Amino acid sequence: MHGINDTIKQWETAQDGLENLRMREAGMPAPGKDEVLVEVHTVSLNYRDTEVVMGLYTHHKSFNSANSIIVPCSDMCGVVVSVGPSSSPKPPFTIGDRVLSTFAQKHLTGQINAEMLASSLGGPNSGVLTTHRVFPVYGLVNVPRYLTDDEACTLPIAGVTAWMSINGMRQSGGVGGKGEIVLLQGTGGVSIAGLQIAKAAGARVIITSSSDDKLQKAKSLGADDGINYRKTPNWEEEVLKLTDDHGADIIFELGGALTLRKSFDAIAFGGLINCIGYLSGKEDAAGDRIHTNVLALRRNVTLKGIINGPKDRFEEMLRFYVQHEIRPVVDRVFRFEDSKEAFQYLYSGEHFGKVVIAVKLG
Repeated sequence: MHGINDTIKQWETAQDGLENLRMREAGMPAPGKDEVLVEVHTVSLNYRDTEVVMGLYTHHKSFNSANSIIVPCSDMCGVVVSVGPSSSPKPPFTIGDRVLSTFAQKHLTGQINAEMLASSLGGPNSGVLTTHRVFPVYGLVNVPRYLTDDEACTLPIAGVTAWMSINGMRQSGGVGGKGEIVLLQGTGGVSIAGLQIAKAAGARVIITSSSDDKLQKAKSLGADDGINYRKTPNWEEEVLKLTDDHGADIIFELGGALTLRKSFDAIAFGGLINCIGYLSGKEDAAGDRIHTNVLALRRNVTLKGIINGPKDRFEEMLRFYVQHEIRPVVDRVFRFEDSKEAFQYLYSGEHFGKVVIAVKLG
């Protein structure tokens, strides 16, 4: 490990609040068999990361690190700086390779299960908001050359979640979207990635936001229609109006308690609602007495929970990105020393696209 310092810097959380994030030094890790040491260059933040740091990420049984001290975050772009012994005649990575982390490290193909979910970075396992980290070789993918580090680090969760929301119900290698209507809630990382993927695939995109400025930005990226849900609280009716009562074929359901019923009202017959987030809460909306099974039956709807995607679909997505030269949207880049401010900015909801932390400057 020539040229590597003996210590690293990393941010840690006891899952006790954004204000209590703290930086400390630790010893330089060394890669074991079928592992590599990565110098982390950039990290992108997800809403999940704020929940972990605040001690609110408790709805998965496999998340058993409550109250323990961990390094947050799961999405990084970096460079391999040391390689451990390999069981393969041709190691998959060599020194100097640019790599991205995968979210659930053991989720290599197919549907995720509890064991795979328990391998997730940034909770329950320590994550990537550090200057260096050891990864198993199966937990990394190569970075497309045309992407900057800032752009690339946004893809492990936001990009893959968007990709699986559009293509996860199709066979591997089957890229859909052409001629379909995709409805995106909000203008955060997943929705903006979904916008870029959907438009590249030939879909019509409707996007919602509380900000006219953000809707204009989305339209500059190709969104066909924008709905300000503050000005149009019954936005589901507007979706039907815009689509001549057809509805959206695919919905990115990111709101949760206050939006799911509206998504059922805006979905097309045989459509797909992807349950991704819960920005408006995790509890049922008061007064909503129609049971979910009735709502699903009403238009023959598929309701699918999306927890990221496997490594092979990540690599499939990257090939699509290369083919269409999609460049992820980065809202702001914070210095490593300002990571606490980056978390607070993300939590404020002011961002459009992704928030990135530059761990290594230059």
